[in-house]
Amino acid sequence: EVQLVESGGGSVQAGGSVRLSCAASGFAFVDGSIGWFRQAPGKERAVISCITATGRTYYADAVKGRFTISSDNAQSTVYLQMNSLEPEDTAVYFCAADRTFLCETTRSGYEYWGQGTQVTVSS
Repeated sequence: EVQLVESGGGSVQAGGSVRLSCAASGFAFVDGSIGWFRQAPGKERAVISCITATGRTYYADAVKGRFTISSDNAQSTVYLQMNSLEPEDTAVYFCAADRTFLCETTRSGYEYWGQGTQVTVSS
Protein backbone atom coordinates (compact mmCIF):
# COMPACT_ATOMS: atom_id res chain seq x y z
CA GLU A 1 0.00 0.00 0.00
CA VAL A 2 1.32 3.41 -0.98
CA GLN A 3 1.16 6.14 1.64
CA LEU A 4 2.25 9.74 1.31
CA VAL A 5 2.49 11.94 4.39
CA GLU A 6 3.06 15.69 4.18
CA SER A 7 4.54 17.68 7.02
CA GLY A 8 6.09 21.06 7.69
CA GLY A 9 3.09 23.29 7.19
CA GLY A 10 2.17 26.09 9.54
CA SER A 11 1.77 29.82 9.83
CA VAL A 12 4.37 32.28 8.64
CA GLN A 13 4.58 35.97 7.90
CA ALA A 14 4.93 37.29 4.40
CA GLY A 15 8.51 37.10 3.23
CA GLY A 16 9.21 34.07 5.37
CA SER A 17 10.11 30.51 4.46
CA VAL A 18 8.69 27.07 5.03
CA ARG A 19 9.96 23.65 4.02
CA LEU A 20 7.41 20.96 3.33
CA SER A 21 8.23 17.27 3.37
CA CYS A 22 6.49 14.39 1.63
CA ALA A 23 7.44 11.02 3.08
CA ALA A 24 6.52 7.98 1.03
CA SER A 25 6.06 4.37 1.94
CA GLY A 26 5.28 1.62 -0.52
CA PHE A 27 6.54 3.83 -3.33
CA ALA A 28 10.10 4.15 -4.55
CA PHE A 29 10.92 7.49 -6.13
CA VAL A 30 13.06 5.75 -8.70
CA ASP A 31 9.84 4.38 -10.10
CA GLY A 32 8.18 7.64 -11.08
CA SER A 33 7.39 11.23 -10.23
CA ILE A 34 6.28 13.28 -7.26
CA GLY A 35 4.20 16.40 -7.59
CA TRP A 36 3.24 19.16 -5.20
CA PHE A 37 -0.20 20.71 -5.55
CA ARG A 38 -2.01 23.35 -3.57
CA GLN A 39 -5.62 24.25 -3.06
CA ALA A 40 -6.75 27.58 -1.70
CA PRO A 41 -10.29 28.11 -0.38
CA GLY A 42 -12.74 28.28 -3.27
CA LYS A 43 -10.11 27.42 -5.85
CA GLU A 44 -9.15 24.36 -7.82
CA ARG A 45 -6.26 22.16 -6.74
CA ALA A 46 -3.36 23.09 -8.98
CA VAL A 47 0.14 21.81 -9.53
CA ILE A 48 2.99 23.99 -8.35
CA SER A 49 5.98 21.72 -8.81
CA CYS A 50 7.05 18.19 -9.64
CA ILE A 51 10.19 16.11 -9.87
CA THR A 52 10.93 12.91 -11.71
CA ALA A 53 13.24 10.06 -10.76
CA THR A 54 15.60 11.32 -13.45
CA GLY A 55 15.80 14.70 -11.73
CA ARG A 56 13.68 16.69 -14.15
CA THR A 57 11.69 19.41 -12.43
CA TYR A 58 8.78 21.68 -13.20
CA TYR A 59 7.57 24.86 -11.50
CA ALA A 60 4.39 26.78 -12.05
CA ASP A 61 4.95 30.42 -12.97
CA ALA A 62 3.45 31.56 -9.68
CA VAL A 63 6.23 29.93 -7.66
CA LYS A 64 9.16 29.93 -10.07
CA GLY A 65 12.23 31.45 -8.48
CA ARG A 66 10.77 31.19 -4.96
CA PHE A 67 10.12 27.47 -4.47
CA THR A 68 12.58 24.60 -4.89
CA ILE A 69 11.72 20.92 -5.09
CA SER A 70 14.23 18.25 -4.16
CA SER A 71 14.31 14.59 -3.28
CA ASP A 72 16.19 12.32 -0.93
CA ASN A 73 15.76 8.88 -2.39
CA ALA A 74 17.46 7.20 0.55
CA GLN A 75 14.89 8.73 2.88
CA SER A 76 12.02 8.30 0.40
CA THR A 77 11.22 11.95 0.97
CA VAL A 78 10.58 14.87 -1.34
CA TYR A 79 10.93 18.42 -0.09
CA LEU A 80 9.46 21.71 -1.17
CA GLN A 81 11.44 24.70 0.03
CA MET A 82 9.24 27.76 -0.12
CA ASN A 83 10.88 31.17 0.19
CA SER A 84 9.60 34.73 -0.09
CA LEU A 85 6.13 33.57 0.82
CA GLU A 86 3.16 35.75 0.00
CA PRO A 87 -0.38 35.76 1.40
CA GLU A 88 -1.47 34.35 -1.98
CA ASP A 89 0.51 31.20 -1.15
CA THR A 90 -1.94 30.37 1.62
CA ALA A 91 -3.41 26.97 0.81
CA VAL A 92 -3.49 23.32 1.68
CA TYR A 93 -0.47 21.69 0.07
CA PHE A 94 -0.63 18.13 -1.19
CA CYS A 95 2.00 15.78 -2.54
CA ALA A 96 1.13 13.15 -5.10
CA ALA A 97 2.94 10.22 -6.70
CA ASP A 98 2.77 8.63 -10.11
CA ARG A 99 4.54 5.65 -11.60
CA THR A 100 5.63 7.48 -14.73
CA PHE A 101 8.45 9.88 -15.51
CA LEU A 102 6.19 12.47 -17.06
CA CYS A 103 6.07 15.08 -14.26
CA GLU A 104 2.36 15.50 -14.88
CA THR A 105 0.78 18.89 -14.26
CA THR A 106 -2.80 17.75 -13.81
CA ARG A 107 -4.55 16.01 -10.92
CA SER A 108 -5.49 13.08 -13.12
CA GLY A 109 -1.84 12.40 -13.75
CA TYR A 110 -1.24 11.17 -10.23
CA GLU A 111 -2.36 7.94 -8.70
CA TYR A 112 -1.51 8.44 -5.03
CA TRP A 113 -2.17 11.44 -2.77
CA GLY A 114 -1.32 12.59 0.70
CA GLN A 115 -3.79 14.20 3.08
CA GLY A 116 -2.35 17.67 2.78
CA THR A 117 -0.76 20.20 5.10
CA GLN A 118 -1.95 23.76 5.68
CA VAL A 119 0.30 26.72 4.98
CA THR A 120 -0.95 30.13 6.07
CA VAL A 121 0.92 33.28 5.13
CA SER A 122 -0.07 36.48 6.92
CA SER A 123 0.66 39.97 5.68
